[in-house]
Amino acid sequence: MTATLSISVVVPVYNSQESLPHLVCRLLEILPTLSWKNEIILVNDGSRDSSWQVVCELAEKYTNVSGINLMRNYGQHNALLCGIRTAQHEIVITMDDDLQNPPEEIPKLLNKLNEGYDVIYGTPEREKHGVWRNIASQITKMALQNAMGAETARKISAFRAFRTSVRNAFLDYHGSFVNIDVLLTWGTTRFAAIPVCHRSREIGVSNYTFRKLITHALNMMTGFTVLPLQLASLLGFSFSLFGLLLLVFVVGRVLIEGGSVPGFPFLASVLAVFSGVQLFALGIIGEYLARMHYRLMERPPYVVRNSKGFISQ
Repeated sequence: MTATLSISVVVPVYNSQESLPHLVCRLLEILPTLSWKNEIILVNDGSRDSSWQVVCELAEKYTNVSGINLMRNYGQHNALLCGIRTAQHEIVITMDDDLQNPPEEIPKLLNKLNEGYDVIYGTPEREKHGVWRNIASQITKMALQNAMGAETARKISAFRAFRTSVRNAFLDYHGSFVNIDVLLTWGTTRFAAIPVCHRSREIGVSNYTFRKLITHALNMMTGFTVLPLQLASLLGFSFSLFGLLLLVFVVGRVLIEGGSVPGFPFLASVLAVFSGVQLFALGIIGEYLARMHYRLMERPPYVVRNSKGFISQ
């Protein structure tokens, strides 16, 4: 590949003081062979260790490395949104800070991007996560498929390459619930995915838990799709039909046998089922109301504390 592109690499940083120097050094080795101009943007998402100090040291040492320090921990996608909006070059590459996706795999993404696509995902040939992390990841991807309306959603990963012009579709997005993959669908439908190497984590431990991934999936579904509301409507219709059939059964028994259906447990069970469905539907509506409440408060997706390097905030 000839170095004809300009590339911005955005990395959300959280408790990765040990892996950051290795990641940046490997990026600095591969990027000059791919682009005539490049930058590395490290977004510190409220790390509790010395990650920000490491970012500052790297920004002082390398002219094309810069850092953004957020006020607190907002979440991976919120940090990504901050870095993507700051990117100055024609191609944006996002990747995690744990080196599970080797920077040497970036040329594969760019080669596929040159085929006319706008967004390319690097899908792990075989994910090196734990069992619960893999299960939660699959649940998230199934939820995302409904929100994105694209088959590629089942192949998404944090290792992406996309044309910076796609971000024009969500430059004015100010919601506090962010999912980069859904936002990308607002700007294009030309997605593709290719298999890439995915290595086991050698430095540190994963900051994602099963609970966090499930919470992320639920936030994404209620923030970017009406699937839960449709599910509540379907449940309401189904149990209304069940109630109608039950009524026909009870009335029919009275007319045919001259007696009603006996038994308090039967009646209590039916009431419990119907009450549970009603509360479930109300809970879903409450989630949407909560998001409307946050939106009306204009709660920002992130707030920048300070920055280091060539970025001016």
